[in-house]
Amino acid sequence: MSDTEHPVWRMLRPVAAAVGGELLSPAERKPGDIPLDFEGETVGVLRLHGLDGALARLIETIERELGDSLESLSRTDKQVAVRLMHERGAFLLRKGVEDVATAMGVSRITIYNYINAMEQPAPGTTNHPA
Repeated sequence: MSDTEHPVWRMLRPVAAAVGGELLSPAERKPGDIPLDFEGETVGVLRLHGLDGALARLIETIERELGDSLESLSRTDKQVAVRLMHERGAFLLRKGVEDVATAMGVSRITIYNYINAMEQPAPGTTNHPA
């Protein structure tokens, strides 16, 4: 479907890209697709993809947010990237740590060190409830 067919498509294209989805015509609808209804008419469908490529999409999203490739980021920004990926579940995926380490140009141990540092209490704070 082209950009001129419906304004809903122009509006949702960045959302679909951010969530790793695909905008399709109503004729291409399959079970599980999300219908895009506008003023009583289905103008398209959003198809969300499975976990295949999920980590690659997440890496692309983080790179867009931070403005550079993971490998080119400063140490501080790499730590930010690891925190964001940790919060978004990247390391729950099989080989997630290894794949992120490769994309960053660092070792698995470095990624684990960044994660461990995040989970440590800040200096001067305690780990037990008040």
